Amino acid sequence: MAAALARQMAEWRSPAAGGSRGEATARVRRASAHRRDAPVLWPEPARRSARLLQATSPEELNKFIFHQEERFFQMWYPESFMRIIGADNMITMPGSSHKHLRNLVLRLFGPENLRRDMIQEVQKTAQSSLLLWLDRPNIELKEAVSSMIFSVTAKKLISYDSSTSNEEMWKQYDAFISGLLALPLYIPGTAFYKCMQARKNVMKTLKELFDERKNAARRQENIDFIDVLIEELDKDTISENAALDLVFLLLFTSFETTSSAIAVVIKFLTDNPKALQELTEEHDYIQKTRANPNSGITWEEYKLMKFTSHVIHEGLRLANIAPVVFRKAIEDVHIKGGGTRQKLC
Repeated sequence: MAAALARQMAEWRSPAAGGSRGEATARVRRASAHRRDAPVLWPEPARRSARLLQATSPEELNKFIFHQEERFFQMWYPESFMRIIGADNMITMPGSSHKHLRNLVLRLFGPENLRRDMIQEVQKTAQSSLLLWLDRPNIELKEAVSSMIFSVTAKKLISYDSSTSNEEMWKQYDAFISGLLALPLYIPGTAFYKCMQARKNVMKTLKELFDERKNAARRQENIDFIDVLIEELDKDTISENAALDLVFLLLFTSFETTSSAIAVVIKFLTDNPKALQELTEEHDYIQKTRANPNSGITWEEYKLMKFTSHVIHEGLRLANIAPVVFRKAIEDVHIKGGGTRQKLC
């Protein structure tokens, strides 16, 4: 799909969307007793006296933070961010509950389902989107790809049909993204206010879907994630608020991260004709060796796409799709201080 989009973009010579390098963020305070370029990462209680955040870009420091997760650092997000994604979201759940919900998600998005259903669904959606874009003089790549991916994931999660929908839910998520990391001023007209209103509208729609499905006389033929969660509600293994927050978060993360990755890969392919040519040849060879040239992609064909896999991994390596990652120090951690060895303060 990335190769096809890149070829189309190259023909139009439209500017492709780019990506920016992600930066890990941790609470940092500098120690006066040590060299001034020696960062000290302070634990959560320190925020009561000073709310200091520092964006870290050195690769060595970022690796240390991620490798020491759950030992010196924990996943953390600003209070405003947590208000947006919901108090009962998957991120804040303890280990056992988090693992249980992750297993539920894998029932629909795991490798088995990917091999059996999703690879075909993604191809059909990509083909129809490419045909639709041919009639346009230009497109906003990131937005167009986001809408396309949203239609795939939303269909799996809530049986959303983009062909019959007025894209109202997608528009709400578009507003949601613009205020995700905005200054948390809940005042009409601000990005944060629009973001919270978008969340309110989406949650209302999801609640209506849950109520409709729970009150249905019989289950629908094609099971989606709402059906899976309703089964869990009947078992009392999850609360309704947690279920709603989970669907809300999955809808956002599934299309936003994937569309960012596709946009980045297309940007790099457009700038590297040699790589684009090799990618195109790999896909053309697979199509020519099919018994039926018009048949859909199979899992076996996907596994043959070695260069495609390299392109995806290299794109993700060069441009982190996450704009920022938050971590909280749970112990005082001193890194490379004053010529001494790494130590806890």
